[in-house]
Amino acid sequence: MNLFQMGSKPLGTERITAFLEDNYVSIGYPGIGDLENISKVELRDRMIHTYQYSELELTKHIQAIQLFVHTMQDGDYVLVCDGDWVHLGDLGDYFYNELFDAPDIGTCHRRGVTWLKSLPITDLNAGIKEFLSDSGVVKQYKGPMPSARVDLWITGSSVSEQAVSNRMHVDEETLSMALDILKEALVSENAERRERAAIAILQYAK
Repeated sequence: MNLFQMGSKPLGTERITAFLEDNYVSIGYPGIGDLENISKVELRDRMIHTYQYSELELTKHIQAIQLFVHTMQDGDYVLVCDGDWVHLGDLGDYFYNELFDAPDIGTCHRRGVTWLKSLPITDLNAGIKEFLSDSGVVKQYKGPMPSARVDLWITGSSVSEQAVSNRMHVDEETLSMALDILKEALVSENAERRERAAIAILQYAK
């Protein structure tokens, strides 16, 4: 399972409404045909024949297309920004729709999407906010991913961030006093009290 970010303006035209209503995403690049079974060499030849990119631009666009067509897989996740909001979707397979392979439309290269939720960018965790701050045609998230419930993970703070935040509300003197009490409880004659104190100290140490 992987997470990707995509822009909503193939060919510079805003398509977010169509993406959401028709349940798909697209990267543009009309005029190069179906990309499902072509090699990177053939893709490069088609791009050179169709577009007047510099060598550096060509490399960047080929990498984006490769990500969209080959790296993305059915069941991966995608984030698409929409102003101050972001939409999270579950990706389907790549498909080519020849009806939209025209310079004025350009949404022929598509992946179906099941949209899961929309939320303000301010609600995202710090890692995802940083990921979205560097936009592009398509980009893959390289950080650690949860094993399940991506829709919950992308919101709010991480567990470690919450722990740090909670500690910041208690001053050092109070923490020191609390630890002294727990240390005394560790040598109590009451076995249950000793066990509770040990557990509390171990949880704090994490």
